[in-house]
Amino acid sequence: MITDIRNIQIQDYNYFLPDERIAKFPLDKRDESKLLLYKGGKIEETVFKHIADYLPKGALIVFNNTRVIRARLLFRKETGARIEVFCLEPACPVDYAQIFEQRERCSWICLIGNLKKWKEGKLSTEVTIDGETVTLSAERMESHGDAHRIEFTWNPAGFTFADLMEAAGMLPIPPYLHRETEKSDLQTYQTVYSKIKGSVAAPTAGLHFTDEVLESLRQKGFDTEELTLHVGAGTFKPVKSETIEGHEMHTEYISVPRSVIRHIQSKAENIIAVGTTSVRTLESLYYTGVRLSFSPDASPEELITGQWMPYEPENNRLPVKDALQNILDYLDRRGDGSLLTATRIMIAPGYEFKVVRGIITNFHQPRSTLLLLISAFAKGNWKPVYDYALAHDFRFLSYGDSSLLL
Repeated sequence: MITDIRNIQIQDYNYFLPDERIAKFPLDKRDESKLLLYKGGKIEETVFKHIADYLPKGALIVFNNTRVIRARLLFRKETGARIEVFCLEPACPVDYAQIFEQRERCSWICLIGNLKKWKEGKLSTEVTIDGETVTLSAERMESHGDAHRIEFTWNPAGFTFADLMEAAGMLPIPPYLHRETEKSDLQTYQTVYSKIKGSVAAPTAGLHFTDEVLESLRQKGFDTEELTLHVGAGTFKPVKSETIEGHEMHTEYISVPRSVIRHIQSKAENIIAVGTTSVRTLESLYYTGVRLSFSPDASPEELITGQWMPYEPENNRLPVKDALQNILDYLDRRGDGSLLTATRIMIAPGYEFKVVRGIITNFHQPRSTLLLLISAFAKGNWKPVYDYALAHDFRFLSYGDSSLLL
């Protein structure tokens, strides 16, 4: 089975997306976006603000509460050359909450723009925080493939790295928008329920939700829960190899409170995920529970869901509720309130969904792992959904319209 999955031809998941169909800005009202409804092969459309009317009765709606950080930091060399340092993930300390609280130094795994102009030495820039001038410096350490570990120091010390990012950083909007970040993006490129800083891209399915839509869910008796997956830059990375075997999935860090896992376990037959990031987290929970059935005392690092783990037969025999119970027991033994781990899961056609019964999601790029995920959920019927959206003036990608797949 795994051989068949690895041999999927990415060209079969290509389609023509005209640039004018890519939404460069969101609608003035988030919840006025179009909503495509897909269920049992039937396609309809409505407006997103009415989504509560179409969700399965008694469903648990699961949101990703990550918050996009101002991850792009600009420096200039004395020659005038502009160097961009794009913070991808923490290196030291590796915990997101801890790194934002550092008051003197920290290091990140980063992408470097205009790298050829930065051969050696420190880069520095001055920023103003609360009326005080702070010098932020960056020094290249070792390389990690296309990325580099960058050590940041600042003087005077005392301000947190979160303070420095807020003062000096730019919000990283998707590259396919082909424009600079604008002031409006600081609000529109965050979900209304975002809380936990760490993403370099928004979980865009959630951008359609307003306080009014969330209230409509409550009024109709739906339960909601939040988990955290910090979205990495790899989410925009197209599959360049002919088959998906040649594509390396990026690592994304997840945090799920014990109470949320318990609630998911109680509603295991009726879970609706808001966005592909929530899907990846929820499905990874199952494989975390499977790993614990083999290694009950595994470390968080050993619990990372591997790219191909779902396609090995021995990893698919455990009932969902038992897998989730393994996690709850593990957290109890360790005295932990949340599961903290990571995932590299690849969800492609042939994948058997364990937890998720419905997905709220935007329309994704051609030749992307996100389109593979959608095809997996729609049992291969992604093309009619996308043909309908293209023929009926739906807006695509991050600031575009939405769909509900059941």
